[in-house]
Amino acid sequence: MSAEFRVFHGLEEIPEDFGPSALTIGNFDGVHAGHRRILRRVVAVAAERGLRPSALTFDPHPTRIVAPARAPRLMTTPAQRAEIMRAEGILQVVILPFDQKFSHLAPERFVEQIVVESLGARAVLVGDNFRFGFQHAGDTRLLAALGERLGFTTEIVPAVRLRGETVSSSAARRLIQAGQVSRAARALERPYGVEGDVIPGHGVGSRQTVPTLNLRTSAELLPAAGVYVTRTFDLDCGQQWDSVTNVGYRPTFGGNELTIETFLLTWLTGDPPRRIRVEFLYRLRDERKFPSPAELKVQILRDVRRAQAFFRRASRWVSGRPPDRAVS
Repeated sequence: MSAEFRVFHGLEEIPEDFGPSALTIGNFDGVHAGHRRILRRVVAVAAERGLRPSALTFDPHPTRIVAPARAPRLMTTPAQRAEIMRAEGILQVVILPFDQKFSHLAPERFVEQIVVESLGARAVLVGDNFRFGFQHAGDTRLLAALGERLGFTTEIVPAVRLRGETVSSSAARRLIQAGQVSRAARALERPYGVEGDVIPGHGVGSRQTVPTLNLRTSAELLPAAGVYVTRTFDLDCGQQWDSVTNVGYRPTFGGNELTIETFLLTWLTGDPPRRIRVEFLYRLRDERKFPSPAELKVQILRDVRRAQAFFRRASRWVSGRPPDRAVS
């Protein structure tokens, strides 16, 4: 059995040797702690039974087809989801195009044609809120009944709860949009990040405050306007820096367009990066207007000192998670 990681875009790409599989199914936006629990269980079951650990997800998000007005801003692209799944030990990811025709597929037909015939599932593992098929008519009870008839086992993996709340994609989005990025990191089991190209700024920062890297991103979801402790990665060479990032409108300079400006805490040598990823670790403060650029610069340097204290504390943690308490 090949251990090579494979991604398939549509059923027409599925090879004959895809199955037999241990399969999980879902949107998996963010691939949060609850998703990871399911993925890890898929890998364990696959190892126990000699199956291929696999995941089925969808693009676009089904809500964009069946209820566009309610479609969420996504935390991850399909490619990012697949890469996180790979890190959890999943070997096969199917990214299934979701359209109107597919949305009308009856639950029984979905399981028969796709889960069993196309993907060769011998074990299906899902969360307790899993729904499938036309108008979400299928639930875990129907899935289990179909499994008994069609020859696969069904396992319902319990949700993950943090501080008394169930971890979900919608809850993680709310945390990010509220700027509560350290809580979001615990729910996601990693810091939330956005990536894109470094673009020229207005030149004001380098002259009057501090030089920054200005990020242009296609990410759908951004943290609330404010100043954050961040970590910045060069996507071309892998170099990384501790950093402070402002998400906002540059009110001190009369700005009216949203910008993402990152100040690196260590000196940048050589050419600046062309593409970066910025991961948000901790919220320092709201963005606000200062009477002058000089006073803004004083505040930025204060932010830098707090960020440096944050990283000194974080370096003593072995879990990889940011400290819970504020840094003074």
